[in-house]
Parts: sequence; structure tokens; C-alpha cells
Amino acid sequence: MDFEPWWLLIVPVLFGLGWIAARVDFKQMLSESKQLPDSYFKGLNFLLNEEPDQAIDAFIEVAKLDPETTELHFALGSLFRRRGEMERAIRVHQSLLARTDLPQTDRENAQFEIAQDFLKAGMLDRAEEAFEAVSTGRHAILAVRSLIHIYESGHDWPKAIEAVRRLRSLVEEPVPQLVHYQCEQADAALMRREPDITAAEAALNEAERAAKALGEKEGSRASSARIFMLRAKLAKMQQDYPLQQFYLLEVLRVAPLYGGLVAADLMQCYEQQGQVQLGLVELQKHYERYPSVDVFAQIFKGLREQQGADAAWAFARQALEQSPSLLGLDRSLQLELQHPDNPAAEHVLGGDLALLRTLVHKHTQRLDRYACQQCGFEAKHFYWQCPGCTHWESYAPKRLEEMQ
Repeated sequence: MDFEPWWLLIVPVLFGLGWIAARVDFKQMLSESKQLPDSYFKGLNFLLNEEPDQAIDAFIEVAKLDPETTELHFALGSLFRRRGEMERAIRVHQSLLARTDLPQTDRENAQFEIAQDFLKAGMLDRAEEAFEAVSTGRHAILAVRSLIHIYESGHDWPKAIEAVRRLRSLVEEPVPQLVHYQCEQADAALMRREPDITAAEAALNEAERAAKALGEKEGSRASSARIFMLRAKLAKMQQDYPLQQFYLLEVLRVAPLYGGLVAADLMQCYEQQGQVQLGLVELQKHYERYPSVDVFAQIFKGLREQQGADAAWAFARQALEQSPSLLGLDRSLQLELQHPDNPAAEHVLGGDLALLRTLVHKHTQRLDRYACQQCGFEAKHFYWQCPGCTHWESYAPKRLEEMQ
């Protein structure tokens, strides 16, 4: 192919066209920036310097000058919500929803934002309604998750379970708390003035299916323990003590650390069947591998009643030497003082037993608590869901002393 001299003219022509295009874009950028008020740039500067109060004032001024700035309204609403000014955040998002010319995408965004405002403000009924309005659009997954949180907060377990099913239809992800939702339903059915055995059994069956659906990796020993504990409670209400015993022993097998939570019920179950000695053997065998204050107390109590003070205190000495525990000593002293016949108290421990128990108990009160491993919230009773941070299974089944 031969070279043509006129081709050389193409290079400067293309260069000139590029220069003109660049100048036009630059002039357009300048004109657009001149149209923006100074308050806009001041607001950005305040945000970069982490001064949200001044940024809000600047953006409000911009919004007054140009009420059609949708993105600026969204930014203002988010800033108000972050600062806890929920009334102002709601008002900003309501003003957006009131606009008839708002595009559908922006309308959905505004609806989702105002739903978050209502939720943070504690207006759960209005938050539920607002999240439902966007539960089928582009915010569906986040909206349904928020609905689950709302129903959980209100202990509306049927709606929470239904919301979990909706979430599963949108995204493939495990929802471990579903097991506890079903367990809460079962527990509520058993706590009624007239217990609904059928409803409790149905809920526990669903809980077992939910636990199996999680698989071995996501499955939780705590969830299994709770299901067995509720099965045992149901069997006790039906006076089926062998079945109750089976489920309580399953707790010891599947989740041995939760043995302290069922030790009292297990001993009572053995007593109902006239098998106290067998129950003591079972608990002592468990205590050797998994020491626990509550298991210790049940063994001491059983030995004290069945074999006398010498046998009970012999066990206490050996157990406390192997696993020192002020709580264990406190429980022993308490049970000894409560026993109608304690002639051996003087030569077993010597001194004033009541005074000794008072001194020990004073130091064990702060140790006799369960603690959330997420937020540190302490409680005298064990909770499956932390009352402080609402995390599930965040309480270890051991008291503070045992965790140290």
C-alpha cells in the first residue's frame, strides 16, 4: 500500500478536534460547578473533617436553595438518623415521598430509608408497614431481615418464622435462630394455663427439622440441648418419667456442658422412679468429666439425704480439691444448714456454720451469674437469647466463677 502525503493532514486535524472537545467539557464542568452553591462544598468539607453538625447546617441551606436535589435529601436523612434526630430524618424522607415527580427507584429508596427511621425510633408498627411496602422490590432481602428483627423483638414467633421462610425464598443462607423460634413457640404452648400438648409437639418437630437443615457445620449443640430439654418438660407434664429421663440423658450426651441446667430435673426424675442411687451414679460419672456447680450441688444433696453428712462432705472435699469452687462450698453450706438433721456440722467444718456460710456467700454473689459472651450482660438466670444485645446462644452454660 503506497503512502499518500495528504495523510499527514489527518494528524493535526484529529489533534485539534480533541483539543476542542476537551475545552468544551472543561467549560461545562466550570459552568456546572459555578451553579452549585458554596454551601454544598462547605458541607462536603465538614463531612471530610468529621464535623456532621456543621455539614447538616450547610446541606440544609443547599436544600432550601434547590428543593429538587434528591440525593442531598437522602444524605441529610442519613445524617439525621446517624445523630439520633429521628423526627427530622422522618420529615426529610416524608418530603421526598410526597413528591409526585419522584422516580420509582428513588421512591423505593425513600420508603426503605423511612422504614429504617421508624425502626430506630422504636416505632415498630410503622416500621413493619414501611418494610412490607418494599419487601418485594430491590430492597427485599434487607427489608425481610428487618421484619425478622421486628417480629423477634415483639416475640411474635409465628410471624418471625414466616419471615424466615420468605428470606429463604430470596437467598440461600442458614438462619440458626429459626430453631429457637420454634422452641419459643413450644415453650409458650406448654406455659399456657391449659398446656397445648399438640401445638408443643408440632413446634418441636419443626425445630428438629430446622436443626437438621442447618447441617453438622452450622448445627448447634445448644439448639439440640434446648430441644431435648423441652421434650423432657413435655414428657414430665405427661408423667412419662422414663421418657423424661431419656431426653435429659440425651442432653448430657449431646451437650455435656449443659448438664448443670438439667441436673435438678434429672435427679427429680430418678426420685419419681425410685432410682435415686442410679441417678447419683449417673451424675457423679458426668461430674468427673464435666465439673459443674449445679451438678455438684445435686450430688451433695442426694448423698446428704441418702447416705448422711459424712458421705456428702467426703464427696465435697474430694470434688473441691480437684476443682476449687467457692460457689460449690457455698451450695454445700446452704444445703447443710437447710437439712433438718445436721449434727455432724460441727466436727465436719468446725466453728459457726451459719457465720461461715454468710461470709462465703457474700463473696460468691458476684460470681453466681451467667454472662453474655457478646456484650457482657450479666444475669442470675440462664438465657437462650441475651436480654442486652439479643444474640442467641451467647450465654455459656457456666457461671462467672467457672469461666475463670
